[in-house]
Amino acid sequence: MAERWRLRTAGPDAVEETWQTVVPSSRLHRVDPQRFAFDWTSSTLEGMTVVAYDLEASVRAAVDAVDQVMVCRVLTADGGAWDEHGPLDTRHPWVSAGRPIRARWDGRARVHALVFDRRLVELSARRISGDDSLWLGPWDARPVSDAAARHWQRTYRYIAEMLLADDEGPGSLAEAELRRHAVHATLTTYSPAFLERSARSAQRRAAPATVRRAMAFIEEHAHEPITVDDVALAAGISTRGLQYAFRRAVDTTPTEWLRRARLSGAHRSLSDPEGGTVAEIARRWGFEHPSRFAAHYRAAYGVNPAQTLRAHR
Repeated sequence: MAERWRLRTAGPDAVEETWQTVVPSSRLHRVDPQRFAFDWTSSTLEGMTVVAYDLEASVRAAVDAVDQVMVCRVLTADGGAWDEHGPLDTRHPWVSAGRPIRARWDGRARVHALVFDRRLVELSARRISGDDSLWLGPWDARPVSDAAARHWQRTYRYIAEMLLADDEGPGSLAEAELRRHAVHATLTTYSPAFLERSARSAQRRAAPATVRRAMAFIEEHAHEPITVDDVALAAGISTRGLQYAFRRAVDTTPTEWLRRARLSGAHRSLSDPEGGTVAEIARRWGFEHPSRFAAHYRAAYGVNPAQTLRAHR
């Protein structure tokens, strides 16, 4: 489960110490202690941390994420970030993945970041593309396009809403999907190598046996925090190839098939007198939004989840 951390302090030493727990290479070269306030929130999953903090100070900082991939946006009226090629567009987030970034601001800044273990990102890129030799190399700090940067920011807002809110965080099934969503958005926003490989033709000759293996894996593991990438790996095909194979064989997607399997599990739990409440069951099966769960359940079974629950209690 995600580990959350909340810190408020007026001591400048805490900023560098806190950042270095997430990104060991981060450094603060100068902080004005006379004008200072720090409010940090983070949530860490396996291989990924989402960060949001406010820092009011005069700051000079640097980061060089060698074994990590860090995507960050600094929202401030007076400041910015630079790499070896010059200033970065302050409207967009930037990435540090093998190349140093410097940042500065004077006054108040809001910082949003996603930090990944580089191995997780590279493994995900190979699984999705189906290319075990894919090497992402040093990344350019800039997004591949304005549209891609906006997509990344929408993804960040959604993930931060799910993982940084004060209420109970998502369950392990939802966490796995959130992590995959974050990694995929980062790859499509900052990695030309991933985009080039993904643009090639997917495996299009997957035998029906491949789809059957995928279906069997979903049926057996739907209660676990698996993603479509895990399903593709178990079936022996790339994620893109599996998507094509499912569309061709059963006119749906592996993601939709996994959702159906989890709805079936939720249906069994709702029919069990000891299965728990609707909210507990929805969460157990990876549905974090009650209204969406109810809509999917009605579409599959023709009744609301509460009706099934009442019929068996």
